Amino acid sequence: MRFTIMILLSAIISVTLANSPLANSYTQLYQLTVVNHFTITHLINDGLMSIFFLLIGLELEREVYIGELATIKKATLPFAASIGGMVIPACIYLLATKGTYSNGAGIPVATDIAFALGILSLVGNRVPSALKVFLTALAVIDDLGAIIIIGIFYTSTISWIYLGFAALLFFILLLLNRLKVHLLYPYLIGSVAMWFCMLYSGIHPTITGVLVAFVIPFQRGGKGTISHSLQAILHKPVAFIILPLFALANTAISLQGGVAGLLSHTYTWGVGLGLLIGKPVGITISCLIAVYSGWCKLPSGIAWRHIVATSILGGIGFTMSIFITLLAFNNTLIINHVKLTILFTSLLAGAFGYMVLRYSVPSK
Repeated sequence: MRFTIMILLSAIISVTLANSPLANSYTQLYQLTVVNHFTITHLINDGLMSIFFLLIGLELEREVYIGELATIKKATLPFAASIGGMVIPACIYLLATKGTYSNGAGIPVATDIAFALGILSLVGNRVPSALKVFLTALAVIDDLGAIIIIGIFYTSTISWIYLGFAALLFFILLLLNRLKVHLLYPYLIGSVAMWFCMLYSGIHPTITGVLVAFVIPFQRGGKGTISHSLQAILHKPVAFIILPLFALANTAISLQGGVAGLLSHTYTWGVGLGLLIGKPVGITISCLIAVYSGWCKLPSGIAWRHIVATSILGGIGFTMSIFITLLAFNNTLIINHVKLTILFTSLLAGAFGYMVLRYSVPSK
């Protein structure tokens, strides 16, 4: 919960400074060149966020091997919920934009796991433990879906030479895994080289983080394994440094024109409706189909009112939605409009989801 508040405060500070007398100095700060043509913003979004994606990959790996995605029976409900929660928002976006700005269809597909679980924790111990597990698994699968979308749809020109080198390095790391090399530094050295090759291949370099996560030996995932150790090492830096820096760098948005100005653009309607309506509708309908078709059952202690409340929290799309926005558009004005829409709709989804969740979970 603390890091959720920290990320939110970072966004508030960034928006405030971007609309203060210090606005020009503050926004220009992130455009300073650090290395070659890399600005501070590039280093955060392409470099540090690769570490965030590595942590997501490690968490996903744990869920697949020993967690809530370890068996088909466990994974069916959150997987079905995630599919509906990605497809319906994307379709709503495309309908709202009427075929224009189609690059933005991936923006409303992902759930921000930190904020969603943060809101869930506000209700306290009254929340069924199975509901927390369901939301975690849903958000993790959402993140994986968003990563696949980034890799497929947000790649422009591909350099096959650099991509070939990246593939070779991935194969070498995979070979180290099969040879049971349980030292961390060869994987870290290889991942940095692979990141460099991915950067110049045309595929977004953050994908490297997820790929590397799955070649790091998991074994049984217990303490002492390099997968567990790396996940433990990365958790606090990602939560308290990388994500707040991402929020600071990417929410420096001018509020000139106000919220009313957002209502005149089809792409903002698409993102807003996709998150606020598409997410809960897609998640709930998919769960209904999965359960009543006999593919799976609702976990013990969870009722349909809990699923509906959780589906609303799925509309919190902060981190990944902003990240995809930066890949989808290159027009600064459009990017700022979409970022503002994400901020407002995520706050609405969080507030509404919290109220419905409080109502759905009786007091003890």
